Amino acid sequence: MRLSSFSRGVLAAVLAAAVAGCSSSGTSSGAASSGASSGTIKIGIDLPLSGADASIGIPTENGALLAIEQAGRNGFAGGAFKLEPSVLDDAVQGKHDPAAGAQNVQTFISDPAVLAMVGPFNSNVAKSEIPLTNDAGLAQISPSNTNDGLTIGDAAKKLRTAHPDVNTYFRVCTRDSKQGSALAQVAYQRLGFKKVFVIDDNETYGKGLADVFDASFRGLGGTVLGHEHITSNQVDFKSLLTKVKSLNPDAVFFGGNTSTGGGLIRRQMGDVGLAQTPFLGGDGISDAEFEKQAGDAANGSYMTVASPDVTKIPAAKSFINAYQARFKSNVGPYSASAYTAAKIEIAAIEKAIKDNGGKMPTRADVLKNIASTTNFDSPIGKVGFDANGDTTSPVLTLLHVVNGKPQVVDVIQLKS
Repeated sequence: MRLSSFSRGVLAAVLAAAVAGCSSSGTSSGAASSGASSGTIKIGIDLPLSGADASIGIPTENGALLAIEQAGRNGFAGGAFKLEPSVLDDAVQGKHDPAAGAQNVQTFISDPAVLAMVGPFNSNVAKSEIPLTNDAGLAQISPSNTNDGLTIGDAAKKLRTAHPDVNTYFRVCTRDSKQGSALAQVAYQRLGFKKVFVIDDNETYGKGLADVFDASFRGLGGTVLGHEHITSNQVDFKSLLTKVKSLNPDAVFFGGNTSTGGGLIRRQMGDVGLAQTPFLGGDGISDAEFEKQAGDAANGSYMTVASPDVTKIPAAKSFINAYQARFKSNVGPYSASAYTAAKIEIAAIEKAIKDNGGKMPTRADVLKNIASTTNFDSPIGKVGFDANGDTTSPVLTLLHVVNGKPQVVDVIQLKS
């Protein structure tokens, strides 16, 4: 199913039934309820909340929920409005799904109470959603998307099909060009690996990250012994890994997610005699599901997370305490990032209400305020957005799995 036909057909049907008489633009949809000085305001949350992605999707969701609950606890915007989350799962049969993400966004668009959204988690899902939010004027902030083509270059321009000069997409994490390059430097300069074999899942995020790592590692003087793409739903990698073993790499790099093969590949490396060969990847394998699937073989793996280690940030202490008290668990890799995304949207909505004389704002009002965000205080530090929607404070956390648990090795500050 091509996105263009899905976007036009489903959007028309949903809006005709749910918001008869309104145009498909989010500004018009939001304006349908503007003028009211009370009512319900919603923030959409679209993340993978079931299956293999749930171990990272749910902690991310919890971060956004906490921000919304805190803001609405005593009434929102001086008690005049009620603030609620609208949560939808974009996983299908246990895996994040672009078509499901697009349908979820259609649901948000058709509800005039939704003034912004947090998500998605995965870059290929974002690719299916951005044309829709761009068309509707609905601001979205991702806590975790890293693919470059979502914000820069010709690829990003093609996603803004309806309004090329309007950006509705933002993220509080860094891009793959920075993450892949940093991983290559870690592998070659810090860990001393000179020969690597690269595998990716052939998805938007995984292939993009692997391609950057591949080129950067070669540029540093390293040797890439091979670069293979795995297929969707593949579960047996022993033939490929036998080939990898014959080349005697210093390490294996994987571009992709645990749900697209990362944990199984690491586990099966032990079956072909590669148990002692280090395994590297990006934030796609930073979830608890990776350690679960890989078992003891997870030890010795390195990965980056496109957010800071909040346990080392004094300003994050109150967030961590509140999160643990509310959810009875430790924060996930992107919990604080989702909390920050939601907080930015909440602040933008509050300002829009104030600027509108205490009345319900439009989506365009909220979008304008999000786009102008600079030096926003948050658990992940000061956050702002550039003209492309990228964070102005990119950072990575390097992790190393020891005794079945990821341990922080370093926090890497990147240039914006």
